Amino acid sequence: LMHTPRFSVIIPVHNAERTIVAAVQSVRAQSFKDFEIILIDDGSSDDSVRAMLPFAGNDHRVRLFSKNQEGVSVTRNFGAQLARGELIAFLDADDCWRPNKLLQHDRLHGIYQGIEASFAKIAFRSEREDGTLADPLTYSTVQVDPLRLDAVLSENPVCTTSNLVIKRETFLAMGGFQDGMNHAEDQEFLARFVDQGRKIAGIDQCLVDYRLSPDGLSCDYEAMLAGWRKLAAKYEGRFDMRRSEAIYCRYLARRILRAGGPAPLARQMAFDGLRADYRGFFSDTRRGGLTLGAAIGSSLLP
Repeated sequence: LMHTPRFSVIIPVHNAERTIVAAVQSVRAQSFKDFEIILIDDGSSDDSVRAMLPFAGNDHRVRLFSKNQEGVSVTRNFGAQLARGELIAFLDADDCWRPNKLLQHDRLHGIYQGIEASFAKIAFRSEREDGTLADPLTYSTVQVDPLRLDAVLSENPVCTTSNLVIKRETFLAMGGFQDGMNHAEDQEFLARFVDQGRKIAGIDQCLVDYRLSPDGLSCDYEAMLAGWRKLAAKYEGRFDMRRSEAIYCRYLARRILRAGGPAPLARQMAFDGLRADYRGFFSDTRRGGLTLGAAIGSSLLP
């Protein structure tokens, strides 16, 4: 009889030969051992598959698949179809987990049977010359209250899919991530999840190391904002769109500054946020002030 693991860890891989080994090692180093790893190569043109082969060869928990490039949403959904675990934990090929990640999520889902998904705190870390992760620059925050639609749409509290754990049956029942969406796909999914009245809980512990790279998909900020506007339009009239756009632009400006991205872009995002709704931008006075100051200041610095 096939063993049903507690977790199915789904890792979509596209041209990640530099980072994939560290990502997989961070899963294999988990203190909680009852998991399978599903590695899916999404049409890489580099040596990603060669980097992953030894894992599939020496660890019975690792399954490796390869397919034509279809984008990250389709690839994660494909992984969910193959998954056998009760819970799905997503990990991007350039991020890493702390050793107690799965243990903490297992405990939370064991205690609170009613919740269908969970997330934790993230450390944002830049990359050293040799590809290893530098000390954390900042951390995400985890709010104690249940997530509401406006919170999900204005400032994605989960931040990255590498932070999301969800019941497999829930994910499949919801139809997974929206095909063809490669920017706000995690936010779109979360908005749908919360809108259906489903429960997600946060763990106030840092369990994910998020790799900041000034290039990379998550740094196509203009596309992220365009994707966000399209997503927000679906829920028009149900929340304050101008205010949420201001907070989302503030969030993007902070991400650009954290990643060491171009200063003029950070400034543009901050100003876009102020134009959308300056009260919304300063809804968190300290965060708004620091973001605006850094966005203006960084463009004056060399």
